[in-house]
Amino acid sequence: MPIEVAQFICLSDNFGLLVHDRETGAAASVDAPDGEAIAAEAERRGWPLTHLLITHHHLDHIEGWEVLKKRFPGMKIVGSANDAHRLPPLDQPVSDGEEVRVGASRAQVIATPGHTAGHVVYYFPDDDAVFVGDTLFSLGCGRVFEGTMDEMRLSLEKIANLPGETRIYCGHEYTQSNGRFAVTVDPENRMLLDRVRDVSDLRAAGQFTLPTTVALENATNPFLRVEDPLVKKAMGMDGADPFLVFAEMRERKNRFA
Repeated sequence: MPIEVAQFICLSDNFGLLVHDRETGAAASVDAPDGEAIAAEAERRGWPLTHLLITHHHLDHIEGWEVLKKRFPGMKIVGSANDAHRLPPLDQPVSDGEEVRVGASRAQVIATPGHTAGHVVYYFPDDDAVFVGDTLFSLGCGRVFEGTMDEMRLSLEKIANLPGETRIYCGHEYTQSNGRFAVTVDPENRMLLDRVRDVSDLRAAGQFTLPTTVALENATNPFLRVEDPLVKKAMGMDGADPFLVFAEMRERKNRFA
């Protein structure tokens, strides 16, 4: 049976994300931005939490863990073994290629260093869903705080190479602001221009722009299109190495108002 996913806003623009295994009733929160909001939504749905899947150590992704642990004492905390020293106490430290079970549903752990050194994402291959934290955003990507630009690009490629129908759940609602930058480096991409308009309509109606899909991001997210000659031309980098294009694009996004 496929998983159910619930998403809702926490704090200002973080997503609360709940994953429910229909077969067993097990449920996971992906990260813990706001313990009270997440607990309330889990209880409202009748999905008592059995797991907390942590993507990375930044405070806006873990600060609610103690509230959740008090409300759901049996909740198992899962996170990167490499980052165990700066995460909540882990019941299941995980590394790249390992598997996490949420009831009968299985998630593959994919290491995605770049935004942070120990960032991981959780890919549910049987359910065509991946929870990417702050590595990839719709029409954008996370800032590179701890890793290198090359590491970040390679991490993004891991996600981009998943099946096209895979639904992507990100850590923040950033699509509209990302779109404003995306059109500056990929201005001839008709699919991107159409998508930016669609995103504007969704936000004006108070609706989320996520989940997105791997196929849609590969077609419209400039950070996944650094090999495209039109992107290179628009950036004044004809013939440049894609890794250099990516690094320059990320630096431009950092300065973008």
